Amino acid sequence: MNQIVRAATEADSACAPQEAEAACCDAPRRRDYLFWVSLCTVALAYPIGGILQHDHTSILSTFSGGIFELFNKMWWGIAIGIVFVGILARIPREMVMAVLGRERGTRSLFRATLAGVFLDLCSHGILAVGMKLYERGASIGQVIAFLLASPWNSFSLTLILFGLIGVSWTLLFIFLSLVIGIVTGSIFDRLVERGQLPDNPWQEQLSDETPLLEQWRAYRQTLQFSLQGTLGILRDGFAGSRVVIRWSLFGLVLAGLIRALVPEEAFATWFGATMGGLWLTLLATTIIEVCSEGSTPIAADLMNRASAPGNSFTFLMAGVATDYTEIMSIRDTTRSWRIALCLPLVTVPQVILIGALLNQF
Repeated sequence: MNQIVRAATEADSACAPQEAEAACCDAPRRRDYLFWVSLCTVALAYPIGGILQHDHTSILSTFSGGIFELFNKMWWGIAIGIVFVGILARIPREMVMAVLGRERGTRSLFRATLAGVFLDLCSHGILAVGMKLYERGASIGQVIAFLLASPWNSFSLTLILFGLIGVSWTLLFIFLSLVIGIVTGSIFDRLVERGQLPDNPWQEQLSDETPLLEQWRAYRQTLQFSLQGTLGILRDGFAGSRVVIRWSLFGLVLAGLIRALVPEEAFATWFGATMGGLWLTLLATTIIEVCSEGSTPIAADLMNRASAPGNSFTFLMAGVATDYTEIMSIRDTTRSWRIALCLPLVTVPQVILIGALLNQF
């Protein structure tokens, strides 16, 4: 991507508020052992998996094959996420918030939810963008609504789901995910208003609101094309996505280990349209780190072979709400365990209730 912008303001390019400095600067001061160990493990397992991808006779071949398969499905999402994060780092936060809306309420949450639906990225790529939106000044309710709506609601995966489970079920799943996103975002914003969750410190750096069209006209004059600018976007995007890449690699390693011990085929036979099967689905999607591309065919199996639409929806939605990569990334970005842990606590009961109702049909 060659469309480059100059730095919008010095305040945007630096970690301006002192109290939010830790949330802005993702790179840890100490050596990041989790990142490097996970990276080295993936780097070693990936070529082995490419050689042994059809051999599932040993733990090593299954583990490396899982790394090979999952990385091939998620790398592009991370790569595009890095580009989007790099671009967002150059866009004035006032312009971002003019699009999402500064006011708290259903309208701003609806905008954030629609943004998540229409941004065609997988869960790993969308997570990096969501964390950057927080640093642009979005409320925690908007960020949560954005994350819950986006991971499997992209255009490409929607078309895949059309073929796997049918248009009607796919549209129903998307509608229900929008409802969960808006409801959960509203709860988060209400908890912030009550002082039970910390507010976004980046919002304090927003200037007086200016009409979006006026901001765009002024911003458009700063656009230019250059190779140096392109490299700058990639550099800033990688730095801003470091925390997400770290946990994505760790989740990839853990998913490979679980694949070596828990066969995927068991999903279709163990998890029927019962409360027991629904709870087992919740347990499985909590334990197993599956990206949006990987979760889609498994969810289709739960729908078609196990005749459990509620389990299928639960596997898609609860996989987002309980994803440890997402939870740890939210914690590292917001510096708040309360915000991170509220994601599954608020979302999972809604998912289970809707899943139980869907299984009745």
